[in-house]
Amino acid sequence: MKTRRDRKKEHIDLFLKSSYKQSTLFEDVYLEHNAIPELDFKEIDTSTTFLGKSVDYPIMINAITGGTNFSQEINRYLSDIAFEFNIPIAVGSQTIGINDVNSAESFKIVRGRIKDGVVIANTSANVNVNVAKKAIEMIEADAIQLHLNVAQELVMSEGDREFRGVLKNIEQIAANVEVPVIVKEVGFGISKDAAERLYNVGVRYIDISGVGGTNFIEIEGNRNNEMDFTDLYSWGIPTALSLIQCANLKGDLNIISSGGIKDAQDVIKSLCIGAKMVGISGEILRRLLEDGYDCAYKYVKELVYKMKVIMLLLGKKDVNELHSVPYKVKGELKELIH
Repeated sequence: MKTRRDRKKEHIDLFLKSSYKQSTLFEDVYLEHNAIPELDFKEIDTSTTFLGKSVDYPIMINAITGGTNFSQEINRYLSDIAFEFNIPIAVGSQTIGINDVNSAESFKIVRGRIKDGVVIANTSANVNVNVAKKAIEMIEADAIQLHLNVAQELVMSEGDREFRGVLKNIEQIAANVEVPVIVKEVGFGISKDAAERLYNVGVRYIDISGVGGTNFIEIEGNRNNEMDFTDLYSWGIPTALSLIQCANLKGDLNIISSGGIKDAQDVIKSLCIGAKMVGISGEILRRLLEDGYDCAYKYVKELVYKMKVIMLLLGKKDVNELHSVPYKVKGELKELIH
C-alpha cells in the first residue's frame, strides 16, 4: 500500500494535470461601477483584523501541502510570500507530521519564516482532541482548520468510509483547544444547513471551499484504477452560491470564501457578499510550481493592487465598507438561489 507521503506527492502531480473545469458562479455576481468615487487611491485601506492579529489584506494562502521534502520547499516559498504581504497562511494536513517526526519540519518551517504572522494548523475533523492540540503546538498556530473531505475519502480506494459522529467530534475539539476552530471543506462547498449545525456546536469560523477550484474527486479518481468517477466530477456547491447561503447567518460567524478564487474581482465580490477573509490555494500553487517563486509573488502583488483599484471604482475606502456594497445576482446563480 502506498504511504501517506507518496499520496501527498501524487496529489500535487495530479493537481497540475487536472483539466475538469467548473464555475464558481462569481461571474453571476454584479457590482455597479461608481463613476464619482470621491476618493484618492492612496486613501484605500485593505488592512483588516483576523484571528486577533492585524493583516494587510483580507486574503490568505489556504491549506496546500506538507510532509515531504518537496512540500517543505513549497511551504518555504509560500510562507515567504505570506510574510512579505503580511497575510495569513494555513498549512496542509498535519497528520503525517504528527505520526512521522521527520515530516514535521515541512510544517514547522512556516512558523519559522512567517515569525509572528497568522499561521493556521490543519487536521481532519475526525481526529481526537489530543491530535488537534499536537497540530496546534507543532506550528504555534493561531487557529486550527478541521477539514471535511467526505467526497474525497469516498473516491479514494484507501479512504475512510465511516463518518458518523464527526459533528460531535468537532464540538469536542472546539470546546477543548485554546485557539479558534475553522471548519473547512476541501472543494465541495458548505450548505446553509451544515453551517447552522456547525454554529450550534460552537464553531465561529467556516471556510466554505466551494466548487470551482481544486477537484479532489477528479484527483482521487485518477488515482483509483478500480472505478471511473468522471460522472461525479461536477458534484458540489459552487463557491458563490455557498457563500450567499452562509454569509450573515449569525453576527459572530466568520465566513472564509475559498474554492476557485482566481482574481481580484472574485476577492472583492466575496467581501461584498459577506466573507471576512478570502482563501487562495490552487492559483498561487500552480504559478509557484510551473514558473517559480517570482511568478507566484507577482501574482499576489498584482492581485492586491487590483483589489485596491476595484475598491476605488466602488467608492469604498476600506474593507468594512465593502460589506455594505449592494450586489445583484443573475443567470444560473439567481436560479439556484430562488
